[in-house]
Amino acid sequence: MTVYAIAQLKMTDRAAYDRYQAKFFDVFRKFNGRLLAADEGPLVLEGTWPCDKLVMMSFPDEASFRAFSDAPEYLEISRDRKAGAEATVLLVKGFNPGG
Repeated sequence: MTVYAIAQLKMTDRAAYDRYQAKFFDVFRKFNGRLLAADEGPLVLEGTWPCDKLVMMSFPDEASFRAFSDAPEYLEISRDRKAGAEATVLLVKGFNPGG
């Protein structure tokens, strides 16, 4: 079942986050993910949103996501993401109307 990784980011060190972002696609493209959105100015339609960026990715299944998120090369670059932004990251199962 398709899963979606959704990250809400509040920047704390833009230079560190930019280092992460510069290396992200080199790692990401090795896995079966798709970047669906990366927006530093989403339109808030209801409520409040204290973050600076939203990122949405899809993966064919949870195992594919875990392969990406646990890969040594991702863990290495994610140090800059963690240093550069506070994050809430959600893993959401896709909707299957038949199941």
